[in-house]
Amino acid sequence: MAAPGRTSADETLVTLLAGGATRQQAAQSAGVGERTVYRRLEDPVFRARIEEVRADMLARTSALLTAAGAAAAGTLVHLLRAESDAVKLAAAVRIIELGGKLRTDLELEARIAALEDVAAPGAREGVRRWGT
Repeated sequence: MAAPGRTSADETLVTLLAGGATRQQAAQSAGVGERTVYRRLEDPVFRARIEEVRADMLARTSALLTAAGAAAAGTLVHLLRAESDAVKLAAAVRIIELGGKLRTDLELEARIAALEDVAAPGAREGVRRWGT
């Protein structure tokens, strides 16, 4: 069983490494030697924990950006009513560009989902897609 200090250092290392810290930075911040970081990274369970935390960080970031997307879209729509023609034009161009990209992304996701259904019927059951 790992000592309480090691558990604390491991969680600190996991968080730092998942967040993009270098091995040297993580070691210094966790109060362990750099060699300890290299040794811990040899453990598949430890590496899996880093990937799990990294995936969680990415999911949280994505959720924050998605939530902010509605406000950003509202800002662009509001800018269409600006006094400056340059501002209105810039907003219109971005709306058209982003709308096209979003439509393409949604179409690609639907096509990939259809291919997945053909390749492995039933494999996606219970999986909620962001585009549906």
